[in-house]
Amino acid sequence: MKLRTVTLGCKVNQYETQYVREGLLGIGYEDAQDGDAAELCIVNTCTVTNEGDAKSRQTIRRLARRNPGAKIVVMGCYATRAPHEIAAIPGVSQVVTDKRELPDLLGRFGVTDIPTGISGFGRRHRAYVKVQDGCLLRCSFCIIPSVRPELTSRPIEHILDEVRRLVDRGYREVVLTGIHLGHYGVDWNRRSILPLPVGEGWGEGELPRTNAPSPYPLLKREGFRPKSEWIRLSHLVRRIAELPGDFRVRLSSIEATEVTRELIDVMADHGDKVAPHLHISMQSGSDSVLARMRRRWGSRRFIDRCRLVQVRLDRPAITTDIIVGFPGETDAEFQETIDVAREVGFSKIHVFPFSARRGTPAATMPHQVPAHVRQCRARELARVEDELREQYYRSLLGRQLRVLVETEEREARSEEQVSAWTGTSCRYATVELPATPHDEGTFRDVTAREVRGDRIVAF
Repeated sequence: MKLRTVTLGCKVNQYETQYVREGLLGIGYEDAQDGDAAELCIVNTCTVTNEGDAKSRQTIRRLARRNPGAKIVVMGCYATRAPHEIAAIPGVSQVVTDKRELPDLLGRFGVTDIPTGISGFGRRHRAYVKVQDGCLLRCSFCIIPSVRPELTSRPIEHILDEVRRLVDRGYREVVLTGIHLGHYGVDWNRRSILPLPVGEGWGEGELPRTNAPSPYPLLKREGFRPKSEWIRLSHLVRRIAELPGDFRVRLSSIEATEVTRELIDVMADHGDKVAPHLHISMQSGSDSVLARMRRRWGSRRFIDRCRLVQVRLDRPAITTDIIVGFPGETDAEFQETIDVAREVGFSKIHVFPFSARRGTPAATMPHQVPAHVRQCRARELARVEDELREQYYRSLLGRQLRVLVETEEREARSEEQVSAWTGTSCRYATVELPATPHDEGTFRDVTAREVRGDRIVAF
């Protein structure tokens, strides 16, 4: 039986597709090669934007045309949000509306030994490891909490076993990911969920503070175990860093309030294993925009948390996401975002022009920003990103960087082919380095020599 999988969207989706794929390969399915028709197609959909919905539908229809007679199973956030829309597309044979059903899905296809995790991640040299699912927050622009509302943390021992398998198979970097990574363990720490009005607040590093700009589905403080018994992301990272082997661990996107002192201490104590890089999602540097977004902090608190990271760690990379053109965003509010970006000194910014997502409060807010203004602001912020990235990269010149070698590149110069490798440094900078045999998939310790565009050249 030939199998074809297609994934749209985030790292969590990529992990979940790999989980299903491995289970099916274990009972005799084979990956369909280019040009082959598959008998089973798995589509993992995304619904974070309206465009994600459209791409998901296009992908399903294309697979139905190119794999006539195939069973098409659709899962993912779009399948959860609009299962009837998916089921109505010709060729769809099954819709999985809840990712917690994936073990049951494998069982329906004949998998009797249901895996607790994955053992590989294709031909990549880094592997994503999903440690958590679900989000309780209600940011006004985001649809995801409505399709992944249940907090679920994977058992630590399952995660440790998975990391051991991946390292044994040659993966040199594992990226911890989740829908809300910083809430790893929260579902174990609470005893019950009780809605409360804003003002009774959540604990530092875990939950919204008392000055939250709008109501959240809060967890009552009495519903928590004693804080001394809590399991947090920092505990998991420390356990992974203590595993033997030549590998490193990197954290994916995390919220500023969850960059706790305990987590920073783990990163400092295990600098040989934990990458000195955090992707701290900011979204805006304007306090008034953050309030309309229903974010959990103001700009000063965000800056202070980044400063704590920069003081404690050795020249860490801090990357972020920023939405420009959020409803009502003025020129002055946009300038506040630029000012905060410069003050923090991000090494990379993922810039997103605001896109109204049907079903979210932001989609119907007044004073929607015109498209041409959103695009103009995106270009301006991209120029700021280029400037900040160069400043950060120049701060690394003369320093030793540990690079995971990933890709060989060839460039024509004076009728000769000059070969080099590119890879990713511990500080998430793309590095070009001289090629030597058998480098791919290994670590190289190199010295940063110069900055060339969006990469560092090393020797």
